[in-house]
This record gives sequence, structure tokens and C-alpha cells, in this order.
Amino acid sequence: MRLEIACQDRVGIAQKVLAVFVEHNINVRGIEFEQASRIFISFHDVDFTELQNIMPKLRLIDGVEDVKTANFMPFERERNELETLIKTFPDLFISIDGRGNIHAVNKIAASVIGQDTHELAGESVAQWIKGFSLTKWLEQDEVLAQTTRLKFLEDDYVADMLPIYVEGDGNKTLAGAVLMLKSEARLGQQMTVFKQTKENSFASVHASSGVMRKVIREAKRMSSLDNSILIQGETGTGKELLARACHGASTRGDHPFIVLNCAAFPDESAESELFGIGDEKDNDAKRGIFESADGGTIFLDEVGEMSATLQNKLLRVIEDGSFRRVNNETEIKVNVRFIAATNKDLVKLVEEGQFREELYYRLNVLGLTIPSLRERRSDIIPLAEWFIAKFAQGQGKYSVSLSDDCRDFIEHYPWPGNVRQLENVLLRAVSIVEGSSIEIEHLQLPSFTREHGYLEQEFTGTLEEAVKGFEAELLRKLYPAYPSTRQLAKKLSLSHTAIANKLREYNINKKTVKI
Repeated sequence: MRLEIACQDRVGIAQKVLAVFVEHNINVRGIEFEQASRIFISFHDVDFTELQNIMPKLRLIDGVEDVKTANFMPFERERNELETLIKTFPDLFISIDGRGNIHAVNKIAASVIGQDTHELAGESVAQWIKGFSLTKWLEQDEVLAQTTRLKFLEDDYVADMLPIYVEGDGNKTLAGAVLMLKSEARLGQQMTVFKQTKENSFASVHASSGVMRKVIREAKRMSSLDNSILIQGETGTGKELLARACHGASTRGDHPFIVLNCAAFPDESAESELFGIGDEKDNDAKRGIFESADGGTIFLDEVGEMSATLQNKLLRVIEDGSFRRVNNETEIKVNVRFIAATNKDLVKLVEEGQFREELYYRLNVLGLTIPSLRERRSDIIPLAEWFIAKFAQGQGKYSVSLSDDCRDFIEHYPWPGNVRQLENVLLRAVSIVEGSSIEIEHLQLPSFTREHGYLEQEFTGTLEEAVKGFEAELLRKLYPAYPSTRQLAKKLSLSHTAIANKLREYNINKKTVKI
């Protein structure tokens, strides 16, 4: 239980306050003064009747102005504030006494050392440090704050070392120091954020493979233009990430980037959501998506799933940048760039009449195709290591890595869900691993072997339908490369009649396939 006593700054007033507690045989656990006008008293809990007897007596003391219960002592708040800061500090934090022995550490430092926080109390921190004499620094006549590079457990760190002085009677005494150690990886992250500009907005798109580096080079060139971009690729390849990078590197980077999920956008509210409602003078007026994105970029996610209604409403705005709000006849002009993404074959949808041809050509002014992860296997391990480092740091784990068997496994796994699947699988693995090595059993993945391949659990349909689908896709890809069906038949070791029948069956001809 705690009381807060507002009082005048008067000699002997604290003694009179404590005398009341002595009179009632109450053991005081702590007393604290704040700005000479407040006294905080901490004592063991008493029943309500006893408290009602104490408080009037305290108020009768000469110089006491008010007495009320308090939730905490000032030092308790300060202590918990400091503990919270230390616990959440993202780098290694070590507090030592004047002889270099550990007083306290945060969980990250304890994790790196490999012991519990309470086990480290009293241990000499110098046993883990190389390249700097902590003892000589503490024995100087005046210990000054210092930043230096050193080795901690064989790893390189930059250490900020700050002495702790306690002042009293005009003197100050060295009580110890705090050490804050930043790893090379942490410094790199901080420098990346500090130097982040439009030019390096693509830093978030990781690429080691030649094919992915080529995509990024093309995307950087396209980002400086103001035309629409169509990004194609399988689910989970990072189409939105690339779109955001293109927006960030463009002259529109300081303006809004609004994501419109075309698959989930309801037709019944499309007009009001896109164009807004009413007049600016109307209290019920509402700005739509197009106005909100003025000067920036609208990202049309899953554009292949866009309904016919939404396609019609979108086309005019893309053509001339103008529209009218619902219930208003005033023409509004906006300056918006469109970046669209799809995992569908839009050419095929146009042929089938499911996607407007004019809209397709308006969106596909500039085109990018992101290869699947299985088509750029040299990206898998670097991506995996980056994800592991990010997730481990967020969970206060260090030195987490893939075992050799696990590295080999993920490098040859087909990753049907691409980068998104890899990221989710490794997040779970880092969360459940108890040691420092991620093994194959930590990966929650459908069965896969090099001998038998990968069984797609979501597969639907019959074997015949699957074979026909593969056959049609193969013929669509090969048809433009061969000037005659006879050459195509020879390539596939089939008769001319068989090829002609299959092309007819799958409606593949010069009109449906761009040659």
C-alpha cells in the first residue's frame, strides 16, 4: 500500500509523518521525497478501518496539505521504465559495476552469451571481450564515454561505453558503466535506413540470380517513366513488392500508393468507392480512391480477376484521367499512374472475352514478368538466410542458421507458393527451433523428393484434364516459333494430321496466338 502526502517544505515534517505509522505499529517499507513538496510512503497492506484512522492524523500534521492513496512510488515507475527500456533494447545491453562485473544484461545479450540473465550476475564481462582493455578504461582517473570496435565472443561489434557516475556532497563516484554493442548486421540495417533514398527503393527486392537482376534493371528503367506497368508472375513471387519499389523510385514516390484488390472489390459499391460521393460543400461528401491517389500510384492487384463492371468503370479514367462523383455532375481530373499485377494469362482472357482488350493494352504499356522461385534457384538460399536473420532478430534469437541437409532440401524444393511460401515456412521454423540449427523437420511443407517430385495437395480434376491442360499450354508456347504445322509436328514427333487436330481442339491459330 502507498500514500502520497502533499506538504510544505518544513524541517521535521517527515519525522512527524513516520511517527503516525509508529503509533499504529505499521512497518514502513519505503519513503521517498519528490521536489520537497511530496512524500511517498510505502507500507504493508492494512485493512480499510486502519487506513481511515491513519489518514486524518496525517492531515492534522502542521504543514501537510493533502493525503491520498498512490498506485506506485516514483522510484518504482523509474525502475520499471528502465527495465522496459533494457528488455526491448534491440542491441546487446550490459550493465557492469566499477570492477567490470556484470550487474544486469538484456535477453539479447544473454542469448548471445548462451546463459540465463540471472546466471550472468557477478561474472566478469572481460572474459568475452577481445581487442579492448575494460579494466584499464575503468581504472582511469576520469572515465569518459567511448565508442570503439571490439570482438565479443569472436564476433565484431561496435561498442558504445558510457560511465555511470553518482553525485553527492559535491563529488561524483564511478558506480559502473553500460555497454551497448551493435553487430555488423545491425549497423548495416541502420545505415540502410539512414541513407535510404528513391534510388535504393529496390533494396527490398532481393536478387542474386541473373534472371532476377535483369528484372530489377528493367524495373528501374521503367520506374522513371510515367506509363502504366503490367507485372506478371505466379502467386507469391513478390509482384506488389516490385510495384512498391517502382513507385518509390519514381517522381511520384512522395505521393500515395493505394492498393486496389480487384478480386475482392464489390460491384455494388464500386462507383462510390472509386469516384466518391457528393460535392465538396456537402457535409456528406466522400473522396473516392482516384482522388485519394491523385499524384501517386494505384496498384491493381489481381487485375485478371476484375469484374466486367469494374473494367468498364476503370477504362475511362485510365484513358483521360477524368470522372464524376456519384450525385455530382462536376468533372474531376486526376493524375494517377497505374501498376497492375496478375498471375493469369490476360491474352487468353481477352481471347475468351473475359477481359476487355482496350483495357489490356492500356495497362500493358510497359511489361515485367517475375520468374517463379524454382526458375531462379540461386536466389533461394540468400533469401532464406535473409528471412532467418530478420525473424531471429525480431524474436531475440541469434546464431540461427540452416543445417547442411536443410539447405540442400530447400534449394531443390519446387516452392509452388514462391517467395511468400518460403518466408512463411521460415518464420514458423525460426519460431519453433530450440537450438541454433534449423533442420528439415522444422519445415512445415508437403512431401517432396527428388525422385518423385512434389504432390500438389490442392490439385483438382482428372488426370485427363491435367494432361490436356499441359498439352494445350505447350502447343501455345511452341506454335509461334514454327512457321508451319508440319515443322511443329516434326518437332514433337507426331503426324501432321495429329498436330492439326490438336490445334483445332484447343483453338490455337494465328488469330488467337500473337506471332
